Amino acid sequence: MKTIANGTDVVVNKITASTLKVKLLEMGIMEGKQLKVLFRAPFGDPIAVDVGGYILSLRKDEAELIEVEQIPSVV
Repeated sequence: MKTIANGTDVVVNKITASTLKVKLLEMGIMEGKQLKVLFRAPFGDPIAVDVGGYILSLRKDEAELIEVEQIPSVV
């Protein structure tokens, strides 16, 4: 997950193959899933993400495995 601003809605495009991929899938992060970046700590680690109504805290190395696309905001 690149540097995404707090409060941004994103959609998961891909999860990079790694030993953590299964764990991320078990936590509900899968391709096509909508997430919301809630909070990023001052040094970028950890990152709080809303995953379908629950808050998940990800380490920076875990978040970097998740490729996302920002959802355009409708005004």
